[in-house]
Parts: sequence; structure tokens; C-alpha cells
Amino acid sequence: MSARTIRVTVRGAFDALTDAQRAELLADAARHDVAFAAFTAEGSMTYDIAARPFFTFRYAETVAEESDIPAVTARGQAAAQRWLTSHGYAYKNLTAQAVDLSQTPLGKRGRKEAARHG
Repeated sequence: MSARTIRVTVRGAFDALTDAQRAELLADAARHDVAFAAFTAEGSMTYDIAARPFFTFRYAETVAEESDIPAVTARGQAAAQRWLTSHGYAYKNLTAQAVDLSQTPLGKRGRKEAARHG
């Protein structure tokens, strides 16, 4: 039994932002730029409110069993909802998707590395 790294992506859209909320998001936009996107246990949020009202949260978690993946996905979505709600942002169209990295094919560099060590 090996550990599985699960990446959860939660997407949605801000809904009915007030002028003050929009200004707050714009003021903090540099911290949430896609250049800083990362899959972390705490979660990483990105958005470009100046261009469109969409956001993405990224979470990572390690589990032992494939059967744990739905729970990880639900935790990621719940964490995104908590963050949005705690900051007073209404949202819509929230979706969550999980990727099991143990099932992801290796790219060229990964195959070379595996061949060298295996």
C-alpha cells in the first residue's frame, strides 16, 4: 500500500460583490495571482477580479486508499466554502475535482528519472 497524493481544484465565481468587496479583492490581487498558484495542504487561492469574477482554490492531501479520494474532494470544497463565507463573499457554481497523482502518466522528464532510479 503506497501513499497517494491527491490534488483538489475547487472552482467557482464570486456572486453579487459589493463595490467595497471588489475593491478589497483588487487591493489583494497580487497575493492571489496565478504565478503563486500551488497545491498545498492549507490551500492556495487565485483570481483575476479585474478581468473576470472567477476564482480557483488548490489543495493537496496524501491518503492511503483510493476510497479516501471522495472525502478529500469534499474537504477541499468545504475549505473553500469556509474561506469565502468567513470573508463575506457570496459565490456560485462551485465545483471540485480531484486528481490522483499516482494515476497520472509521467512526462518525458519523469520517465527519464524513473529509468535512472529503477
